[in-house]
Amino acid sequence: MSLSRDESDQMDTRMLTALVQLRGALQAARLPLDVPGVEERRTSRQQMIDQLEDYVIPRQMTVDAPLLVVVGGSTGAGKSTLVNSLVGRRVTASGLLRPTTRSPVLVHHPDDATWFGQDRLLPDLVRTDHATDDPHALQLVACETVPEGLAVLDAPDVDSVEEHNRTIAAQLLAAADLWLFVTSAARYSDQVPWDYLRQAAERSTAVAVVLDRTPADAVQTVAAHLARMLASRGLKDSPLFTVNEAPITEDGLLAAREVADIRGWLTALAEDGDARALVVRQTLDGTIRALGRQTHQVADAVAAQLEAAADLRARANEAYDDAAAGLVRESGDGTLLRGEVLARWQELVGTGELLRSLDNRVGRLRERVVSAVRGTPQQADRVLLAVEAAAEALVLDHAESAATRVHTAWAESDVGPGLLAGRDDLGRAAGDLRRRAESEVRAWQEEVLDLVRAEAADKRTSARFLAYGVHGLGVALMVATFRRGAPVADDLGRTLLDAVFGDATVAALIERAGASLERRLTTLAESERTRYVAVLDGLDLPAAAPDLLRAASRRIDDRRFEQARSGVEPTS
Repeated sequence: MSLSRDESDQMDTRMLTALVQLRGALQAARLPLDVPGVEERRTSRQQMIDQLEDYVIPRQMTVDAPLLVVVGGSTGAGKSTLVNSLVGRRVTASGLLRPTTRSPVLVHHPDDATWFGQDRLLPDLVRTDHATDDPHALQLVACETVPEGLAVLDAPDVDSVEEHNRTIAAQLLAAADLWLFVTSAARYSDQVPWDYLRQAAERSTAVAVVLDRTPADAVQTVAAHLARMLASRGLKDSPLFTVNEAPITEDGLLAAREVADIRGWLTALAEDGDARALVVRQTLDGTIRALGRQTHQVADAVAAQLEAAADLRARANEAYDDAAAGLVRESGDGTLLRGEVLARWQELVGTGELLRSLDNRVGRLRERVVSAVRGTPQQADRVLLAVEAAAEALVLDHAESAATRVHTAWAESDVGPGLLAGRDDLGRAAGDLRRRAESEVRAWQEEVLDLVRAEAADKRTSARFLAYGVHGLGVALMVATFRRGAPVADDLGRTLLDAVFGDATVAALIERAGASLERRLTTLAESERTRYVAVLDGLDLPAAAPDLLRAASRRIDDRRFEQARSGVEPTS
């Protein structure tokens, strides 16, 4: 099917939009948790983003740009010498001492200079017009002997002992329209170069291989073996050139005849617009296809992150749900009426002070009672203090237990140790929990006393008497609240409350006091839970990320097959 220029441009624009959306989805995808195999996916994700930014998106924007040939290969294979010889003059320095740390060199025809500006291919590499040791720079060399429509880039060794050299080599090869892979008789079976060639085959990248620095009497044997290796690895259609081991001139060049076949092939490509476009489309479409497939792997990795985070969250929720339930249960089953609280309550009841404080039938108060009326009853105060300490201890006990439980569960998981690193505070209750528990318990006690005051306001008693009686009645209400889930026979406090307010009113007061206590204790447990939840929320793992990645991949496939229907068959 023949397309007009406008239709073709619109199709390219739709593909460009899909590629930009894919880059955005990949950038938004996060892999912070150390699930098994995640390091490989992190590397893959970053390489995909880099390839989109360095090559795919710029190339999709400028499909008519010169064919970029990246010369890569093993240490000592003679790449720089080959580049100089193809160009016909020294444009890049060969490394006499390995490894060589220098900027990569891109050689192009002077009329093609505008294609290689900072906003085009490899935008992260700073452009320079002179040799430099800065590995983050890209030296541009304009040369008349390079055919228009072709550019040659000399890359660092793929097997360099310097990690940065290897990283740059991988980045440059990922930005190539055509790989000119250089090896030698001594290095052609090395594993690292074949790893790169395998990736090229998987992406349908256009590749030509140069067997360099090979003695004339061994060329035929080595080349035949190398050709079989290429065929067995999916590269049977890749051109294979041989360069004999030969003297190098004072300018560091091989004789022109030694590289004539390679130069002739590259020149023919440069001069044949259709052939050049075919190579560009083959590599571009193959790269896009591979990115689409790899995106599903990243989506699966993000889904694994979400699953791992959900498991950690469930562990934390389970522990703190149990802590909150335990606090609620033990606040009403008599647990708080043990030890000091029980002793102080029995003191208050046993002395008869509570009875005297409530005896509104006595016409004339004895001097001792009158004296007590003037301040807060001492016995009641001691009960209040004991209640405060017991409730605080209950909160701290459950908080410590939950923190230990969650910390242990996370530490035993695959991903938890990384989140716990440097966070020793997560293994125990928060440092300010005691203070906050004290504040909540005191506020609850005041709320209970206010409930008593509100009910007692309607009673026909003196203000001085009620001032004393409120504390006694308040303590009795607290005790009854602590037993609301497990009432006992002969409960003097409940009996007195019923006598003063009536059993229906007392039941309502206990319900209100119990609900308030449960709410406050639950709030404290929730505040402890949030310390763990905040760690997980800080991972910034959107639940929709896997679906967004898969949708972006599907859009890429849609655009590829749209191109196929137009007459440009995508690679399979």
